[in-house]
Amino acid sequence: MPLYKQIANNIKDDIANAKLTHGDAIPSETKLAKTYGVSRVTIREAIKQLVEEDILYRVQGSGTYISHEKIEHDILKLQGFTEEMSILDNNPSNEILEFQLMAPPEEAREQLKIGANEKVYYVKRLRLANSEPLILEASYLPVDLFPDLSIDVMKRSKYEYVSSKGYNIDRRHGELIPMMPNEEMMKHLHIAESDPLLFMQAFSTFKDGTVFEYSKVYFHPHKYSFKVVSSRNGE
Repeated sequence: MPLYKQIANNIKDDIANAKLTHGDAIPSETKLAKTYGVSRVTIREAIKQLVEEDILYRVQGSGTYISHEKIEHDILKLQGFTEEMSILDNNPSNEILEFQLMAPPEEAREQLKIGANEKVYYVKRLRLANSEPLILEASYLPVDLFPDLSIDVMKRSKYEYVSSKGYNIDRRHGELIPMMPNEEMMKHLHIAESDPLLFMQAFSTFKDGTVFEYSKVYFHPHKYSFKVVSSRNGE
């Protein structure tokens, strides 16, 4: 067995013995090289192996951390982030990065099926569970539907607010696209330039077909996986 693989196995054992948990940092390459009596090149290869196994992940300019147990998001089930995190016994919260009343850009106007003279709320939120960032979300919502929307509302559950207005949320139509992060995503999600993430572009409707939301959602690559259950008819 190559030396770097032996060291990788040693690091895995030591992580378990130290009872380190998801999100904890491991020592620097220099310290690990001294601990195991090998070169930094060997340590670097061992860490690369553990990153590929999804046991560790790197954050550019910060360090290397133990990977999290990924949240299995069921893309066929329509539920809000707050609801999903509460079911998983995580503590959800929202940091409002932007909140403004504006004329809708063409893309949002087309998705929301509204006129150029209608106003929308543009809300950018960092969505966290147990104080850890999971999702970066940018949403457009028509003012005509939600005239009293506020920052305080968006710090809580958007879907609970919508339902409290007597609306019946029905469907979300979305597309998942792999992409590389930009500087803003790296900053807020604490990921590296080399970490591909999944981006979802989606619009949501009421039972009468009214589009009430257009969103762009960026999922943390180390903390989310997507679950699909398929079946064959007649079997």
